[in-house]
Amino acid sequence: MTATANSAGSARRRGRSVLAAALILGSWLAAVSLCLPGPALAQGGASFPLGPGDVVRITVYNQPDLATEAQITTAGSINFPLLGEVALAGLDKGQAEQRLAQLLAERKIVLKPQVNILVTLYRSQQVSVIGQVTRPGRIPLDTQSNVTDLLAYAGGIAPTGSDVVVIIARDKNGAYRKREIDLNSMIMSGTLSDNMPIANGDVIYVPRAPMFYIYGEVQKPGVYRLERNMTVMQALSVGGGLTARGTERGVRLHRRDAKSVVRTVEPRLTDTIEENDVVFVRESVF
Repeated sequence: MTATANSAGSARRRGRSVLAAALILGSWLAAVSLCLPGPALAQGGASFPLGPGDVVRITVYNQPDLATEAQITTAGSINFPLLGEVALAGLDKGQAEQRLAQLLAERKIVLKPQVNILVTLYRSQQVSVIGQVTRPGRIPLDTQSNVTDLLAYAGGIAPTGSDVVVIIARDKNGAYRKREIDLNSMIMSGTLSDNMPIANGDVIYVPRAPMFYIYGEVQKPGVYRLERNMTVMQALSVGGGLTARGTERGVRLHRRDAKSVVRTVEPRLTDTIEENDVVFVRESVF
């Protein structure tokens, strides 16, 4: 009885450790998201070109009458005081500032103008973050951002989310391609080479984490997140352990094979659980 109790206690501790490790990534991303300003993302790096739908606020030093806020039209231009229509689409923030300053100087409206542009709303550059994240939706891009930047802005991966993320992005030929990134392995190894940059129109999809089911003579029957390399013993621990009527000899595993036929086996406690497995604990006959 003592050996069995020690074994069950160890299994529970391992189960709790596995679950805690599984939530590290989502918690880390959620914590990072609290440090991000909104609605813009990271402020460093090269800014994206301006495009139709973007809203800009323009000021000229010591010239309050020239201050204006405008939305870039579908033709790619804005109407600026004393200058009229000025094309800004395709220029980044710095280039747009230089163009306006040059026009103001050339037309002798302002001597040595100092122009500042603040992009208050990006609509031309957006990415979709969907699936099992805290705040799914379309996110505007103002600077080059990568996968973890955008997941953090979306509030991090939800507890029900997988740590394998699907990216749908254009290749160099303009065709959309699917790529899967194992965020847990990437972060735990410290190798961020897979933390790819995300561009306008790309999609980040976080699928639901693989699950397994447990019922019968366990303390907490139900459906649970399947952790990597989870054993039958760990699955029992996640289910709260056996009831007083349960027995390890009564554990049965129901698994669907490649032909969708459900097979029932009597597993060892060290056997690995697979996605959608059903663990059933029978009542002891003694």
